[in-house]
Amino acid sequence: MGAAAMGAGTMKVYLSVDMEGVTGLTDPEEMHAGKRGYDRGCELMTADANAAVEGAFAAGAGTVLVNDAHGSTKNLRIDLLDPRATLIRGPGKAQRMAQGVDGSFQAAGFVGYHARAGVPHGVLNHTWMGKEIQNVYLNGEVCGETRLVAACAGFHGVPVVLVTGDEAVGEEARELLGDVETVAVKKGIDKFSAELLPPSVAQGRIREGMVRALNRLTDFTPYRLAPPYTLGVEWNSTAIAAAVALVPGVKTAGARHIEFTTDDFTQIMALLGIFATIGGQVACGSGPYG
Repeated sequence: MGAAAMGAGTMKVYLSVDMEGVTGLTDPEEMHAGKRGYDRGCELMTADANAAVEGAFAAGAGTVLVNDAHGSTKNLRIDLLDPRATLIRGPGKAQRMAQGVDGSFQAAGFVGYHARAGVPHGVLNHTWMGKEIQNVYLNGEVCGETRLVAACAGFHGVPVVLVTGDEAVGEEARELLGDVETVAVKKGIDKFSAELLPPSVAQGRIREGMVRALNRLTDFTPYRLAPPYTLGVEWNSTAIAAAVALVPGVKTAGARHIEFTTDDFTQIMALLGIFATIGGQVACGSGPYG
């Protein structure tokens, strides 16, 4: 049903906010605490999130829940967040990038998202981990974070209505989700370079994109995969693959490739979080050959 049909104030909107696709950002240092430009990066990330929040309330939302879905998950500035929204912040979240989404929401939006690993014009392209993961697969098909989180939202019956980031993630989202609203805030040149829109312009487009999406809510259906769900991860290191294969239920599918199958998609998200912890530890402790 459309926002008007639902009645003012009854619509719940969920936002998963990543950082690589945020307005103005191209440098990995801008996304890591203590590095050059990080504080400004957090402000820009919060401004993009606020633009989507503003659009949601303008379209009749009564509740907007924002999940900090990047890295440390301590990037969004609560003191700068639109006061009508609430924020999930901090690590240890079982659903990671999809923490907080459930069947009570009518719509989900992805803000600051990026293209999957290996997309040449995808700014800061990667999937889940920047260096350790070569590719992620879902039911045998190559998969980016957009597909993973959309599938988790769909598992709960929630459609994705808006994806913002660079042009490449918009292409990925439309290929996956059909006529989803997308907002490109930058056009990739290479992995670390892009043609950028100024923040005021980009954030205006994000706000308008969310309004458009929620005003045609009946056009969207949840992205549902038929169970069982098989997660495949191709690592860049045999050592990481061997380490994560020790997790019960995880099977070796190649020297650097593991698989896990379940009927509960929430386990996929939780396991990716565990994999990232293990993979990061192995990579950091294995020296130049890890």
